[in-house]
Amino acid sequence: MTTTTTSEKDAGSQIAYLARVLKTPTITRVFEDLAETARDQAWSHEEYLAAVLARQVAEREESGARIRIGGAHFPQLKTLEDFTMDHQPSLRRDILAHLATCTFIPKAENVVLLGPPGVGKTHLAIGLGLKAAHAGYPVLFDTATGWLARLQQAHATDGLDKELKKLRRYKLLIIDEIGYIPFDATAANLFFQLIAARYEQGSLLVTSNMPFGRWGEIFGDDIVAAAMIDRLVHHAEVLTLSGDSYRTRARRELLKTTTTNTMSTK
Repeated sequence: MTTTTTSEKDAGSQIAYLARVLKTPTITRVFEDLAETARDQAWSHEEYLAAVLARQVAEREESGARIRIGGAHFPQLKTLEDFTMDHQPSLRRDILAHLATCTFIPKAENVVLLGPPGVGKTHLAIGLGLKAAHAGYPVLFDTATGWLARLQQAHATDGLDKELKKLRRYKLLIIDEIGYIPFDATAANLFFQLIAARYEQGSLLVTSNMPFGRWGEIFGDDIVAAAMIDRLVHHAEVLTLSGDSYRTRARRELLKTTTTNTMSTK
C-alpha cells in the first residue's frame, strides 16, 4: 500500500469539501479508494479524474433510472432479456434489438404490438419501457381503460388540453390492451385526441389483441379508427405476434408433467 503524503491528505480534504459543495456524494465516497488505486497502478491525472467522474455519473444515471421507473407505473418489471424468443420465432430479433436502443423515441416514432392474448405483448412493452427509462426518457404506462379514465376525468373538468400538454413531458406513453373492451363514441374521440396530440411530438407504444381491420369495432366508428391508425402507423414499427398463450402453454406443460409423474408412480 502506498503511503499518503501530507500534501495528498490536504488535497483529499479539499476534494471532500468541494464534493460536498457540488453535491456529488459518490465522489465523496469513492475518491480516496480510487486515489489509492491510481497511485498503485500509476494512473495519470486524467485517468484518475475520468474514473472518479465516471462513478459519479453512473450512480446518478442509475438513480435517475430508478426514479423514472417508479414514475412509469409499470404493473410489474419484465425485461427484454427475460423474454423467451423461442416462443415467437416469427418475431424479428434484429427489429427488437433496434427498438431496444430507443432511437425511435427522440424521433417521436411509435411501436405497435399486435397479437392474441398471452403471446407476450405486455412483456415486450414493459421491457422496451424499461430500456427507455434507463436511456433517460420519462415513460408512463397504463392500460387502455386506465388511459380512458384519465382522459375522461380531464375532459369532465375542462382540462383535457392541459392534460395533453402535461403528458408531453413523457417521451414515451405506453397504451396496453386496446381491444379487450369496446369504447363508445366519446371514448373514441378522447383516444383520437391523445393520439393526435402525440403525432410527431412524442412516441407511443401500443399493444392490441385486435388487427387494425377490426379497430372500428373497438371504437364504434370506422372513420375515427382509421384516423387514429393513420397517425399511429405513419412513423411506426408494427410487430405482429402469434402462437399460443404463454399461460395456456404453461398450464398444458404443467398438466403433462403432472400426468407423467402420476403414471410413473403407479
